[in-house]
Amino acid sequence: MRHILLLASRSVLGGYLAVHGAQKLFGSFGGQGLDAAAVGFESMGLRPGKAAAAFAGASELGGGLMTATGIADPLGPLAIAGSMAVATTVLRTKGPLSRDGGFELPLTNLALALGLIIAGPGRFRLGSSLPRPWARLAALGALVISGLSMSQVVRASSAVPPTS
Repeated sequence: MRHILLLASRSVLGGYLAVHGAQKLFGSFGGQGLDAAAVGFESMGLRPGKAAAAFAGASELGGGLMTATGIADPLGPLAIAGSMAVATTVLRTKGPLSRDGGFELPLTNLALALGLIIAGPGRFRLGSSLPRPWARLAALGALVISGLSMSQVVRASSAVPPTS
């Protein structure tokens, strides 16, 4: 039963994040595409916007596909966790509920990705896991990149004077 639940969790999280990344990168599934995403990223303080949007979209698409299939675990959930940590930081000022444009969904995705990193992909997967030294290096890289992105967002939002 554990392996079936891990497969279901990986499939839902990975599938939705892959679609979200494709929307951002290619305008697939009714998405906005890279140019519009770049404008949005610039407005949030992530510069250069096009590079940041492309990196986020690739993290979501690639991380989603790797998570859903279990290939090169834990690389997929790590990519998702990094992207969702940044998204949570971006939406932090709008509060916790998605109804208000808040961070509810990215935080939920982050929590599930972290859970999958800890639990592993289960028996039903394609390919093998990364060797432990490579997994540690990937985790360190994800932490550094996410931290830099989050600090850029926080700095940009603190530099903007309030409009009230």
